[in-house]
Amino acid sequence: MPKVLLYITAKIIWIFLFYNKDFNENRAHVHVGKKDTQNLCKIWLEPNVELAKQGDLTDAQAKQVLQLAELYREKLINQWQSFKEGKTIRMIKIKK
Repeated sequence: MPKVLLYITAKIIWIFLFYNKDFNENRAHVHVGKKDTQNLCKIWLEPNVELAKQGDLTDAQAKQVLQLAELYREKLINQWQSFKEGKTIRMIKIKK
């Protein structure tokens, strides 16, 4: 379960990750949650950024992570491609 992006603010840390079982899925996507989230949100990255599953996130939280996914879409897709190619993924840390 590689973590691909950490988005850190004073109030929350969002964790973006891929599941190993997603390896066979063709459409690029990412799972997002915070430390105490049981059911992660799933976001499609292509063809457009859109919510696939909200998980345990509130509507406001889902909106926030969708905006982050849109903002960092290119980096996340590059991470997805590396993941699919079996390459080592270096986690991106962003502090705001």
